[in-house]
Amino acid sequence: MLSNGPDNETPVTVRVPSNVVNAATADARRDGRGDEEKIHSETESSENAQPEFKEGGYGWVVVLSVLLVNAHTWGLNSSYAVFLAYYLHSNAFPGTSPMAFAFVGGLSISIALLVSPLATISIRKFGTRTTLRIGVVFECVSFIGASFTSQIWHLLLSQGICFGIGMGFAFTATVGVVPQWFDKRRSFANALSTSGSGFGGLIYSLATNAMISNLGLAWAFRILAIISFIVNGFCSLILKDRNKAIGAVHVAFHKDLLKQTEYWLYVSWGFFSMLGYTITVFSMVDYCQQVGFTAQQGSIVSAVFNLSQGIGRPLIGLVSDRVGRINIAGISALLACLSTFFLWIFAGKFYAGIIIYALFGMFNGSLWPTVAPVGAEVIGIQLLPAALSIYWLLLVLPATFAEVIGLELKLPGHNGYLHVQIFIGSVFFASWLSIWFLRSWKLGEMDKLGLTKEQREADLQNDDVARQLADNAVRDRTGKPWLQYLGAFLAFERV
Repeated sequence: MLSNGPDNETPVTVRVPSNVVNAATADARRDGRGDEEKIHSETESSENAQPEFKEGGYGWVVVLSVLLVNAHTWGLNSSYAVFLAYYLHSNAFPGTSPMAFAFVGGLSISIALLVSPLATISIRKFGTRTTLRIGVVFECVSFIGASFTSQIWHLLLSQGICFGIGMGFAFTATVGVVPQWFDKRRSFANALSTSGSGFGGLIYSLATNAMISNLGLAWAFRILAIISFIVNGFCSLILKDRNKAIGAVHVAFHKDLLKQTEYWLYVSWGFFSMLGYTITVFSMVDYCQQVGFTAQQGSIVSAVFNLSQGIGRPLIGLVSDRVGRINIAGISALLACLSTFFLWIFAGKFYAGIIIYALFGMFNGSLWPTVAPVGAEVIGIQLLPAALSIYWLLLVLPATFAEVIGLELKLPGHNGYLHVQIFIGSVFFASWLSIWFLRSWKLGEMDKLGLTKEQREADLQNDDVARQLADNAVRDRTGKPWLQYLGAFLAFERV
């Protein structure tokens, strides 16, 4: 029993949390599937009882697997900054506008997000490993196809759409697996796995520029195809999920989530973060060349930006486990805003200045190490796959048009990126506002439950508990209006 507080002496009974799963699986049954169909995973299809869960263990192998997949999907995608600079400053595709090249990079991300519901269904029907292997094949085919391109529409189909499909299936298959293996170290383990995209971007930003310069564009694509196929294929053999053990809900569209104001704040945070991150990661090399640096210097700046993410994401995860996952997500968004306004704008024209700004890249890409842990705080671990399925779909718009907006705002000349920089700083500020309002909601929910300090600490150690308590005890009765949550906006508390 939990007391409502001094204003209401009527006790509130907290029901068993399984209602979260029952509510979600009802959507799947309404789609025409019988009650006898069970959500299953290829990697855990045994009918034997699940062993007692111990944090870590094989989970660290899973972390390594997901890290390598991220390095050879998102990391490879980060190297598009090098490809984009090459396309813009060479005559590889005569007569093609910069806008068309921007769409290639935007499509690779937006298609990856757009196919997430299909990938979610694939996980439910065929399992995590098979879904990952589908992505491996599409990604390899995309690079092989791109090596034979001669017109821009070939590039849109291969490096844009086909690569996006491969990255989407691989990403959706792996994004929710690591949190299943950890509780107390969930943020750190998840951030460590996402650091692969930073280290991959570091390696391939330098390697791609060298391959294009020494071997040509076609062979650069072919080498990337071979490497990604081998590494991601190996990862599909060692990856293991716990979908059956935790009762993970892989429903492509859990519509009830769209009725929750806090879910839309969660989406808003990701929407603005995606805009700022995508423009930054794709524009760094071109910016360097516009202000007078060489292509090699530009690739080094891009590599440093990715190195910062590779090292910074595990640090963000480690600190967020101790300071609070929503707290760190908000602080990271604010630092991304401030570094853009005060470092990039005023010091970016100097090579040392742009290197220092690139070192702050961990904050620009903080969405990736924090999105799953924050989602678990807001939605709960069981509904996280269904929540992320809709989440990625809603981020298709900023992913598609971010770099297009960036190139439209760019002007000729030494100061041509000023409007782009102001826009990036502004969207990161909007991202910070969204996540800080979400933080106020979280604190308000815990206040309404009347939790003690010890109970709040238990909530933060087990993300799902807080959400389930709120669902069961708070939502069934009249509570404080949303405006009263704003009192927690400036509160100093771990959350």
